[in-house]
Amino acid sequence: MKYSLISTGTEKDKVIITAAITGGIHGKETNPNIPITPEEQAQAALECYNAGAAVLHLHVRGADGQNTPDIKVYNKAVRLIGEKCPIIRQIGNGIGAWMNPDGSIQVASLQHRLNLLNIRPQAEMHTINAGTFEFRTPLGGSTFSNPMAFNEDYITGCNEQGLGLEIEVYDLSHIANIMELVEKGLLKPPLHFSIVLGIKGGAPASPQNLVHMVDQIPEDSTWQVVTVSKYNLRSTLIAMAMGGNVRTGMEDTVSYQRGEPVKSNAQLVERMVRIAREMGREPATVEEAGRILGLNP
Repeated sequence: MKYSLISTGTEKDKVIITAAITGGIHGKETNPNIPITPEEQAQAALECYNAGAAVLHLHVRGADGQNTPDIKVYNKAVRLIGEKCPIIRQIGNGIGAWMNPDGSIQVASLQHRLNLLNIRPQAEMHTINAGTFEFRTPLGGSTFSNPMAFNEDYITGCNEQGLGLEIEVYDLSHIANIMELVEKGLLKPPLHFSIVLGIKGGAPASPQNLVHMVDQIPEDSTWQVVTVSKYNLRSTLIAMAMGGNVRTGMEDTVSYQRGEPVKSNAQLVERMVRIAREMGREPATVEEAGRILGLNP
């Protein structure tokens, strides 16, 4: 079943908690506790793992605190995280944008993003974004380009390296795109979806949209919801009650509650663990999450 309000007690009923610790938009100006350097990210990963997270969703920043496509920074962050703890490392495929010395804004190219396949040591998982749309934030908007041909190349590269994939879908058309790739044989079920709601340019964050999108994914898929800011906690709890997995972290919210800044990514993970257990759902360990996501033989 894609969702169930009744706990079955099986391993697949375990809730996989993903910690998205940094993100690709806001920085320490919004909350000084956001980890920016590889060293800070590795420490945050350890704390999230100890708190109960099984997956670490990663974006990196350069020495100036901005998004960067520099593969050396990815290499260092992935390596340091792996040295700290066994959490599943997941690379966010949308690198984002940064300001050049002349003041112009540069958006990561498709080639920058394909280069993520050359991270060494490589992470266990990568994400793909299933369609092109206008991604709008309070800082402005830009076209988030995810052509089918690019996704086919990226998926092929992940398949060749045996990497897990998380599929981010922002509206129903993105699910249709993914089913086309399944028909071509590039993607093989079971699939793991992130249903991203509440981003301007994508589907609004509503219970109706969440249920409808979950109904459209293949029956044997695993899924989590991703929402930001004021939608984050309420949508996450709905997804958890439906039997889905959840994502939390300072990429998605910098406030623990209204007027109270988040102290650490681990604080957010601890809240998800507590609520999951109160719902009768046990957080998945790294080993359990690996089996559920098809990462382990």
